[in-house]
This record gives sequence, structure tokens and C-alpha cells, in this order.
Amino acid sequence: MKKLTNTLLLALPFFIGNAQTKNFIDQPYLEVSGSADTLVTPNEIFIKIVLGEKDTKDKIALEDLELKMVNALFALGIEVEKNLSTRDMASNYKTYLFRKKDILKSKDYILKVADANLAGKVFSSLEELGISNASIDQVDHSDLEKIKNRMRSKSVENGLERALALTIPLNQKIGTAIHIVEERGQGPGLDGRVLSEIVVTGYSKRAAASKEMPTIEFEKIEIQINTRITFILK
Repeated sequence: MKKLTNTLLLALPFFIGNAQTKNFIDQPYLEVSGSADTLVTPNEIFIKIVLGEKDTKDKIALEDLELKMVNALFALGIEVEKNLSTRDMASNYKTYLFRKKDILKSKDYILKVADANLAGKVFSSLEELGISNASIDQVDHSDLEKIKNRMRSKSVENGLERALALTIPLNQKIGTAIHIVEERGQGPGLDGRVLSEIVVTGYSKRAAASKEMPTIEFEKIEIQINTRITFILK
């Protein structure tokens, strides 16, 4: 008998939990979805630059090539101290052994610029210096989270409009929102740092010789927010 009593006591919380869940489902309610999206032009462009003595056929020391690069970036109005960093902070230089005797050094950098126009000028200046190992590493937007929050608000507003459209013809009213879920959208902007499609044209030695600026176009960052909202139905 004592064993049966203990079993009933252990089962009691389970029935209470089920009753609370059922109480929510038994209420008249309306579930709607809302969505909002926008396109944002990237304002943070990260350029990967690799300097190597091997690329200059060991004619220019890496330190001299680095100084030329820094001066060229200064000439473009770039705050080098703020926007240029080494990729591997643990060691400034990487050394490679070739043919057992020759030791050639290499150094990786990441340069941040604010727009595609300046990125094009950077590529052109690097090409003039004989630095061809440069590429777009990734793009981003400095206010990405703020923009996503605005889309969250618009998504909820969109859901509310749908709820009103569904209930007004029935002469019913919607009450308090009792459940809100943000569903993952399809836009690449939801993953934090983004890498959009990048198209670079006109970037060649011939273009550099003719002072022709490379044309760089970035796909805009898509930010899409979807929500699911449950309202009490009166």
C-alpha cells in the first residue's frame, strides 16, 4: 500500500503539468506569422593582403615592401594604425625554407575599408607596387544588429496586421500576445559576419598601367526576420 501511495505522489506533478499545458491549448487563440526584410550595402570590407619575398624573386626585402605598402595606404587617406592588422598576431613573420639554404619571409595582413570605391583604389595601388596576392576576405555592416532589431519590430507589426485582418470580419478581437517565436530567416545577414557575392573586373597589370580603377561590386546583405505570434482570441 505504501508503495502505491509513493507512485501516486510521483505521478502528481506530471498530471499538474499536463493540466497547465491543456489549459493554454483550450483557450481561444490565433496564431499568425509576420515577416520583414531589407537590403543593406556593406560598409566594412576586409581585404586580405599577403606580402612575400618569393613574389618579388627575393629582390625586395619584406620590410621594405611593407613600408611601401603602408605609405601607399596612407596616400589613399587610410588610417593604417586603425585599419591594418596582421593576420597572425602570435608571430609577425612566417619563414619558409626553400632548397635548404634560402629562407624567404611572408606576412599576412587584413585591411578594413568602408566602401567598394576605396577597395578598388587599394587593389590598384597594390598592383602598382607589384603586390598581387590580395583578395576580398569578407564583408559586413557595422550596424547589422541594430538593423536586425528594426526588422524584428516590423515583423511583429506585420503579424499584428494579419491578426487584425483575420479577426475583424468575425467581429472578434485579439487580446494579449502569449507566445512569440523568432524563426530563422534565409538572409545571409543573420549569420553575423557575412561574405556576399563579390564581382571584381578590370583588376590586371594592364589596368594598373593605364591607371584604370578596378570595378568592384558587392551583393547587398539581405536581412530577413520571420516571427510567429500567438494571440488570445476574444
